[in-house]
Amino acid sequence: MPLFAYRIVPTAFMASKAAAPYIAGGGGGSIPRRVVVCGGGVIGVCTAYFLACKSAGCLSVIVVEKSSIASAASGKAGGFLALDWCDGTPVSELARASFLLHRQLADLLDGPRTYGYRPLTTLSLSVSASATSGSRTSALPPWVDCPTASMLRKIGTPETTAQVHPQLFTRALLSFATAEHGVQVVYGDVQRIELNGTGDCAAGVSFRDGRTLSADAVVLALGPWSGRLPLVSSLFNVSGLKAHSIVLRPQEPNAISPHALFLRYQPTPASETLDPEVYPRPTGEVYICGLLKEAIPPDDPEEIVCEPGSIAMLHEIAATVSSHLKVGAAELVAEQACFLPCTDDGLPVIGEIPGAKGCYVATGHSCWGILNGPATGASLAELIMEGSATTVNLKPFSPARFLRGK
Repeated sequence: MPLFAYRIVPTAFMASKAAAPYIAGGGGGSIPRRVVVCGGGVIGVCTAYFLACKSAGCLSVIVVEKSSIASAASGKAGGFLALDWCDGTPVSELARASFLLHRQLADLLDGPRTYGYRPLTTLSLSVSASATSGSRTSALPPWVDCPTASMLRKIGTPETTAQVHPQLFTRALLSFATAEHGVQVVYGDVQRIELNGTGDCAAGVSFRDGRTLSADAVVLALGPWSGRLPLVSSLFNVSGLKAHSIVLRPQEPNAISPHALFLRYQPTPASETLDPEVYPRPTGEVYICGLLKEAIPPDDPEEIVCEPGSIAMLHEIAATVSSHLKVGAAELVAEQACFLPCTDDGLPVIGEIPGAKGCYVATGHSCWGILNGPATGASLAELIMEGSATTVNLKPFSPARFLRGK
């Protein structure tokens, strides 16, 4: 099967609302026979992959997606990976475990070829659009030819920072999961989670078009859209942070060295400093992002529109940083926006929803969703299959933490 192909689940799986029976698991517990993972982004796909791997064929895993795989932030993010940037925070263990899992997955899936995985050096730069402020530092990569650019410090090495093309990574992992582990895909707009007769256990999902899909465990990995479901919104808030990005293809891609840039950019001497990021990709493209703002996501990720002012500023930043990225010197590949899922306490939510056995949620990863996808998926698979996670301690991320405020 081609690497990026995936199968559509047969209609026979569109069954009644009755949950599939549980089967005996190790340690005297039980594991579900069928799990529905709602969301075809990086978190959902990683969860589906690790569930299928861990079950060794005894579990039916179905990914439900509304539009297309990696259609939202998982397709439009930068794909930057960092080993230790979350050290000293509750996310440290998750980030470190996930960074190493990315390496292992890149070995398994030929990541450098199939989705642009590569280690890289990361620099912090100060850049001003004013030609009279500052002077260019000679230690900068040659393609960063802005006369006012100065390097503040090196903030990542090939041992501690890396990158993937997030859309290609998500689709490659799902393709492998379908071809090698039988994961299946259903397209539909999830309207609600079906519970059993006593209302305390997951029984499946219902779609807006009236179809139902039975399951005895459900994972909600819908990014900021997770909060559209009452089971989630009644417990905690998931908001959206709108992020813009552009993708350019320089005429001389070989001139662009593998240096990720984190900028302090000042459009004018009196203006507020911005924090854009620049990621050259091994495909020959250069990704530039930044300019975050709180906003309400539309119902459909395909309906997200860019704000012209934000896109114009990103083009200005690109042209200031490098003459290789100016209009006319680089082909425009994409102008886009996506929504990063955020929680009120700034931490992701990963675990079983209190009062709804067999219903799990994984969202709120903010700008670190691509990095933390593998460890989130591996840990959640362990929780579902074994009753506890060993890859990462999920207690800091449990949905139950929000009960204290209710």
